[in-house]
Amino acid sequence: MVARVLGEMDDALADGREALRHAEASGELRPVSIAQARLAQVLQWRGEYAEADRLYEQADSVELPARVRAEIRELAGRSAFDQGRYLEAVNHFERALNVRGGEDAEMVERIELALDAITRRTGDGGWGPYPRSREEVLGLPAAPTPLRDDGTNLWGYAAAVEPRYAEAQPFSEGLAWVRRPDSPSWELIDQNGELVISAAAGFLGVGRFSEGLAWVTRGPGEGWVAIDRQNRLVVPGGFEEGRPFRRGLAQIRRGGLWGAVDRHARIAVEPRFRHFATVLHTGATVDGFTDEGLAVVDGGTGFGVLDRTGRMVVRPEYAGVVIHPSAFLVRDRTGNWGALNRQGEPLVDVAHRDRDEVVNEVLRLLPDARPVL
Repeated sequence: MVARVLGEMDDALADGREALRHAEASGELRPVSIAQARLAQVLQWRGEYAEADRLYEQADSVELPARVRAEIRELAGRSAFDQGRYLEAVNHFERALNVRGGEDAEMVERIELALDAITRRTGDGGWGPYPRSREEVLGLPAAPTPLRDDGTNLWGYAAAVEPRYAEAQPFSEGLAWVRRPDSPSWELIDQNGELVISAAAGFLGVGRFSEGLAWVTRGPGEGWVAIDRQNRLVVPGGFEEGRPFRRGLAQIRRGGLWGAVDRHARIAVEPRFRHFATVLHTGATVDGFTDEGLAVVDGGTGFGVLDRTGRMVVRPEYAGVVIHPSAFLVRDRTGNWGALNRQGEPLVDVAHRDRDEVVNEVLRLLPDARPVL
């Protein structure tokens, strides 16, 4: 990215796009996020704010180290500032400070200077446009909301589709499953209410679309399969249950045990686990694998960590496992916490009653390196 520093914007843009392609090929979250943020900076300097802001939004993830997340948010704030979106810039700066908790003195100083500049500019001219939502920045259309008519007791979608359904599921990827009062089968509609898949397909059970695929079943004994929006069979197999696809993988249940399948119908993880129980250090739960391709699983004797190839990174022997950006936080059956590194090796002794103590020790042993942004 030397060209970026030298101001050769065309070369910098080409370099940035190539770097992002290489990072995406690796499938690793952190390199992809950093490459997205670097490319976004070039686009910001070129005045191509729409794509820059979209990349900043895509780059941020709760799974990243706090320092990386904070710097991405700071850069997004500077992009908003350049556009005269001052209130939106303040929101980004506040999020950056909240992520770091005031631990980065240099960042605090930079943001204080930026906030002073905003104060001077907003004295006479106002705060600019109202802050955009994540969906607006990413260019995602607002999905109509299911709404029941009190008079007919039928369901439709607010300001989009008239109430004529006995049941109506939320829209996902511009599609929603609905069922008419005179039919036991579901049909698929788009956001204009136009029919995409008719009830004649005979689906008695349906799941939302995710990554272009949805799980459906024609009833007991048939099992669940995944189809695309053209009603083409993509993942056969007749599983007992299928969860929405995420990052190319979906959880499936067979013989009462859980595994995972990819969108090419290949079994990525043989069904051998009682369930998936992925929890992040923020407290958020993940339905399956994280953006980094990790999942917490219950092996029957305890919880462990699995990668997307089916390899056990942490043996299933703990009473609890939490995924941290730099480590795995583990709890034994007596309630003590410790930590393992990303190779599953001991990092902090499992001897702490307070999980926060373990997190602080992880940060001391594995401090966040400042990303080159």
